[in-house]
Formats: sequence, structure tokens, C-alpha cells
Amino acid sequence: MAVINFGGVKEKVVTRKEFPLAKARKVLKKEVIAILGYGVQGPAQSLNLKDNGFKVIIGQAPEFPRDWDRAVRDGWVPGKTLFDIETAVKKATVIQMLVSDAAQRVIWPVVKKNLKKGDALYFSHGFSITYKDKSGVVPPKWVDVVMVAPKGSGTSVRRNFLSGAGINSSFAIYQDATGRAKQRCLALGIGIGSGYLFPTTFPHETNSDLTGERGVLMGCLAGVMEAQYDTLRQHGHSPSEAFNETVEELTQSLIRLVDENGMDWMYSNCSATAQRGALDWKPKFKAAVLPVFRKLYKRVSSGQEAERVIQSCGKKNYQQQLAKELAAIRNSEMWRAGAAVRALRPKEEARAILRSTKGVGGRSAN
Repeated sequence: MAVINFGGVKEKVVTRKEFPLAKARKVLKKEVIAILGYGVQGPAQSLNLKDNGFKVIIGQAPEFPRDWDRAVRDGWVPGKTLFDIETAVKKATVIQMLVSDAAQRVIWPVVKKNLKKGDALYFSHGFSITYKDKSGVVPPKWVDVVMVAPKGSGTSVRRNFLSGAGINSSFAIYQDATGRAKQRCLALGIGIGSGYLFPTTFPHETNSDLTGERGVLMGCLAGVMEAQYDTLRQHGHSPSEAFNETVEELTQSLIRLVDENGMDWMYSNCSATAQRGALDWKPKFKAAVLPVFRKLYKRVSSGQEAERVIQSCGKKNYQQQLAKELAAIRNSEMWRAGAAVRALRPKEEARAILRSTKGVGGRSAN
């Protein structure tokens, strides 16, 4: 492991240089990897592993034709590389549980009865193991239990793999039955294209992930955007102006500067007026939301959010309810304005020319 200084705190991480793809292939050369679920993470991780030269099969319930048909379109062949879940578990030595947390609870009895001594059970989220009393997912003692959790959506995992960048991932060993659990885990992490891997535990990953998704990454971000958009609209700004100032400039310009060199770099590449306002208001926003985050983390660490997920996502009509909630977002004025803005963006070829001649767009430094 390499020792890296993260903001003054030294941490050990695993890089591709230390654990190259050739080593990963050697570790897993006799393994058959079954990806259970072809929904969010399944397509990306399975295709990345396949492209990297590993033996991969898919386990997907045929009664969900959308995901089954998607797997077929991606080149997985029924009866050869695409099977029902029970058959896939029987054929594999590494079983990747990539169905949703709620679905893991449902398929676990089938998975458990078909596990073989020495198999590796792989997760990309710590939820089912951390809350095993709620999920019922209690692995037998004679299998390895590991986790590789990419810090990005399945779409990003695949896109970044194809670009060569990769997505950073956390990893954890919950149970080492074979003495090879860590090597298998790291090999799988490299195999799916991780940029680098950093150690965690199943509970820590679960708590950080649930907090992040409800917070800055999704829930907080969407809520803050709506609050600003609504405020601008209430004061007479047009939908186009409100959306551009709230979303478009963030996603198409400023967040890219943060990605390149950090928040101070983004600030330094904005006008003096923008800098002063941002620096003055940052502590006010932090003070406003800090109590919400503390309440959120308390609910996550206590298991209340897990209970909410299990009860809500396990309902038979959950998909219909989810569709209604997502439609309400999509059909709101803010995101209908967003669709119109996206349609007016220059084509990628023109954007490339603009970037090469004018640099990164956004507020100029005055």
C-alpha cells in the first residue's frame, strides 16, 4: 500500500501501480465471476471486468425483462453467459451482489443455499451486511465476504473506464475464510477499473454512503438548487436565467474547475465580486445546514434510514411510486427549463473548438 497525505492525515491506499491489472488477472485466473443484477452497477462492473479479460457471467431474473433484455443487447448470451440467479450462483466462485439493497433481502435465500465452500461474496455497498439483522443477509462462515464500493454511479464507472480515468473505490474485508479474501478483493477492485482503492469497513462505508447520497451528492444538492431557482423566479427572473445561474453554470463550468484544482482554484478563476460574495456567504450556509447534517448522520448511524429503505423499497408498488416521484421532478418548471437549456447546448465538436480557443468557460477573473 502507498502512504498518501490527505490534507495532513496520512492514509494507505492501493494504486494501479502497486496492484497492476496483470496481477489481478493472475489472482482471479481460475475464478468465474457472477454479476447478480443488471440494473445500476451491474452493467458497468460486468463489462469492465469482461473487457479486462476476466471470466464473467450474469445472473438476472428473467421476470424483469427490462434488465434481461438490456443484458442481451450488451452481448451477454442466454444459456452461455446470461442465466437466472440460481444457476449463475452455482456456476460461479465469486458472486457479486449488485441488485438493490431491498432486492438482496429477497434473493438471499436462493443465493445462500447455492454457495459453495471457498466462494467469495462481493458487495458494492455495506448496507446488507451492516444491517444484517434487518436484511437477513448472514453469510456462512466458509465464504469470503468482501466489498469494493465505487465512488460513482454505474454510468460513471463505465464512462471513466472507457476514458482510462477510472473511479476511486473503497474496499473492505468482512470475512476471510480462504486466506485469499484481500487479494481477491483488490483484484476485483482493479478489474472493475478503480482509479485507486482506499480501505474502509462495511459500517463506515454504509454510514458515509447513506449520508452522502442524502446530503451533498443528491438530496441536499437537489434541494438547494430548487430553493435558489424558486427564489429567483419569485423575483421575476426568467426560467432560462434562473436555471443557468443555478444549474448550468455549476455543472458546465465551475464544478469542472473544482475538479481540476480544488475550491480555491475555482474561486481564484472567478471575478472579485463572485469571490467576495462566496467567501462571505459560505459560513452562513454551513451554519444553516450543519444541524441538518448532524441530524441526518444520527438517523443513518442509528439504523433509522436503513429501516426506511427496507420498508419503503420493499413494497410491491415501490416502482410505481418511484416513477411518480421522479416524474414530478422531471415535469417541474425548473427541470423542463433544464431540458430546453440542454437542447440548446452546442454540439460536442463545436464545444471542443470553443474550449481550445477560449479555455474553460465561466466567470472571468477581474
